[in-house]
Parts: sequence; C-alpha cells; structure tokens
Amino acid sequence: MLVQIHDLFDLQKIADSGQCFRVAVFPDHTYRFVSRNQILYIRRISDKDYEVDCTAEEWENIWIQYFDLERDYRALWNTIPEGDCFLKCAARVGEGIRVLRQDPWETLITFILSQRKSIPAIRSSVELLSERYGTKVQTSREILHLFPTAWQMREASVEEYALCKTGYRAPYLYDAVHQVLQGGLDLQHISSLSDKELVSALEKVRGVGIKVANCVALFAYGRTACVPVDTWIKKIIQQKYGGENPFVQYGAGAGIMQQCFFYYAQSHKAETVLDRTG
Repeated sequence: MLVQIHDLFDLQKIADSGQCFRVAVFPDHTYRFVSRNQILYIRRISDKDYEVDCTAEEWENIWIQYFDLERDYRALWNTIPEGDCFLKCAARVGEGIRVLRQDPWETLITFILSQRKSIPAIRSSVELLSERYGTKVQTSREILHLFPTAWQMREASVEEYALCKTGYRAPYLYDAVHQVLQGGLDLQHISSLSDKELVSALEKVRGVGIKVANCVALFAYGRTACVPVDTWIKKIIQQKYGGENPFVQYGAGAGIMQQCFFYYAQSHKAETVLDRTG
C-alpha cells in the first residue's frame, strides 16, 4: 500500500534518534518498526510517497499515532526564535525526526537499560531479552521475536536477566516486572495522570530516576512537555545557554526540541565528546 506523508519525515534520522532500539534497515532501504505485536515495513518511494505493508486501517489506527503524524513539525520549527541560533541549527540537522508513541512497557524497560550504556549496547540487550522471552514471529522478510511482556518475563531471575547483558540494571528489570504484575505500577491507569504525577509514578520503580521517567513520559505517553535531561543535554545547556534552561518557552513542544538537541549531540560527537546516553 502507498501512503503520503506531507510533513517532515526522515526514516534514518528516526532510527538514529535514540528513542527506539528495534529499528532494522534492509538493503533495499526498507525500514522495520515494531510496536507491541505489530510489525511495519516502510520504504520511501518519492519525496512524499511511502510503501507500507500494512492495511489502511492499521496505518490509520496504529502507525499515524506511532509516528506522531497528526502534529505539524514544520510549524513547530517555525516557532523557534531567530535569536536561538543553536536550536535553529539543531532543528535543521534533525529535520525529519518524529517523537514516536511507543508501548509503555517496552519503553520503560529499554530506558532502564539505557542508563550509562551506549546505543548499540542497549540494542544488543533488547534483542537478547526479546529472543529469550518474547514471542517468535515469521514475517514476509524475517524471523524475529516481539518484545516480551511482563507476564512472559515473570519467572526470570536477576541472574537470568544478567545473561542478557543488562549489568547492574538486572535488579531494576526484576523490580519493574513484578511491580507491573502485582499491580504496584498500572501502566494503563497512570496514563490519565498529569505530567508531574505520571513522572512520579514511574519513579517508584527501582532504578528509574527523573531522566528515565521523563523519557517514558515523552516516548510512550506522548507527554511532549516533558524534557529528559541526560549528560548530552546538560553539556549543551552549559556550553550553549550558560546553564539556563532553554526549554521553558516551548511548553508542549519542549520534549520535541530536546530531541533536536540529542540528535545534534549524537551526530556531532567531536563537539560533545561524551559517548553514552547518560
């Protein structure tokens, strides 16, 4: 099926943006995205035309929301004041990134794993967890494993999580699994909370601090006013803004602006010598 996307949209930049860890790219430039038990293969055909292997109903009900396609990013970039030279530059570099609307459970686990771990290492751990505990699926292109549910991970021990290269984060995964299974953390219920309450609820999971909680709020619950501040972002704020928070003025778009900062830092490592997600 062919779909048209008229707003800013760049599959490679989305894949490299540090918010999702299971994107695959095939030799014919087809990209694979996974959301819960849904798998999408998408390939750019022309400037605005994309070939997708889902039904019109699936595109409308799942993937439009997943890629945040009801938001006008071009209009959002136009709200950046001329005086904010760094963000203007970062927005040009990151043009085409979308803030994805991902599964809360997978996002929680993957960002617990993200602490002091490089993006390739996060991807490796996520794949190992999926292969060990997730459902095996055969598609038209490949065999892969879906990200496991908390129920599928219920019998795993801390030591078994460690075999998936989770390191010191293994106990955090164990706690998250059992909080969800025992009702201490209801990922659906907390979606109705305010941004502040949502972040606080997520912080009750062992190993989830303010940065990880804001990542989950932004990338799973669509709370685009939430701004995860990691070591990359801290360094940019210090170097480019004299330590002053530049996101306050962007309100509900602040988290999207943060993604420009993060992508810029990832693609300009000579300027920001850090090499981890923070």
